[in-house]
Amino acid sequence: MSALVTTWAAVVALVGATVHPGDGPALEGATVVIDGERVTAVGVGLTPPAGATVIDVQGKVITPGLIDAWTGLGAAEIWGVPESVDLDAGGDDPVRAAFRVVDALNPRSPTLAIQRAHGVTAVVSAPGGGLIAGQAAAIDLNGRVLRPSVAMAARFGGGEHASRGEALLRLRELLDDTRTYAAKKRDFEGARLRRLAASRLDLEALLPVVRGELPLAVDVHRAADIEALLRFASEQQVKLIVVGGTEAWLVADALAAAKVPVVLDPSANLPGDFDRIHARADAAAKLAAAGVPIALSTFSTHNVRKLRQWAGNAVRAGLPHADALRAVTTTPATLAGLTDRGRVAPGQVADLVVWSGDPFELSTRAEQVWISGAQAPEGHRQRALFERYRTVPPPY
Repeated sequence: MSALVTTWAAVVALVGATVHPGDGPALEGATVVIDGERVTAVGVGLTPPAGATVIDVQGKVITPGLIDAWTGLGAAEIWGVPESVDLDAGGDDPVRAAFRVVDALNPRSPTLAIQRAHGVTAVVSAPGGGLIAGQAAAIDLNGRVLRPSVAMAARFGGGEHASRGEALLRLRELLDDTRTYAAKKRDFEGARLRRLAASRLDLEALLPVVRGELPLAVDVHRAADIEALLRFASEQQVKLIVVGGTEAWLVADALAAAKVPVVLDPSANLPGDFDRIHARADAAAKLAAAGVPIALSTFSTHNVRKLRQWAGNAVRAGLPHADALRAVTTTPATLAGLTDRGRVAPGQVADLVVWSGDPFELSTRAEQVWISGAQAPEGHRQRALFERYRTVPPPY
């Protein structure tokens, strides 16, 4: 965990802001009380507890800390330097279920502080590569692991496999063999079982998926592929998350009926390839209107800081403001199993941001960022370099 954390008195009261709790109406001129790591009270007209450190935030806006639902943050430093990128297990085997991003995370990476300064307090860091890429982790932007395994990451679509049908066949075989392994572990260990579709560790890692305990998060874009995965998830009785979902708006009703959430890039508004021909700027608005749970993501590492700008783009294209806020706070927290984050409410971990105005306006600044009840410092590498070179001494 980063040591760069500013601590306050045990009890802090932020007084006078407009509070957007993340899952309800805004509270004008409200007070938020933080005791230790958690929020203990939120409301209008609250009197700060005796002895509390009172911070006047009148005219400001408080929201939950932003959460980017699908990034490479913490496991990728410089894309052009392979030894600093740990998101892909590599190798010829397309099944890498036992690979965990959490084992390669760098909690001291300077990239974390840069994103944190822009109001992002937590992210999901996800692996890539192969048919089954491995297990995504949730971290806060002080570098602390919140959940080491929040989803099993996979990929499905054109160009990823010899055939989409072959990929689904392989996935079906994997899950069927995982169930066989679970029922006959003793036979497997005694070499009295036929060869299964994956290694012992990969099969062990897939057990929570077939039990419905760990979602299968599939990077998929074409509408027909999403429909195929909906049938597959129903057949296999697994929890599905659609990641990317550029054409998901075309099958919004089916997604809503199956209660399958979509992690979406709202900046994807032009065809990127043959899987994304029907990209459109208002995809998030259409999915939300159909009742599909959505989370917004930058799908980035170094540009996670732009998450609020991406959410603003979705609002411009028709997504209601409250839905956009939920899509970068409450919904990604729920998808990652972070049930005590993503809202400003009593009992929740005090991950919150004090903004100078509407967080989705480009001119707004994150003036205070709180993670687990402690105010994070504003400084980071980019700001330090700016200060160092903003005044260049004369050459002579």
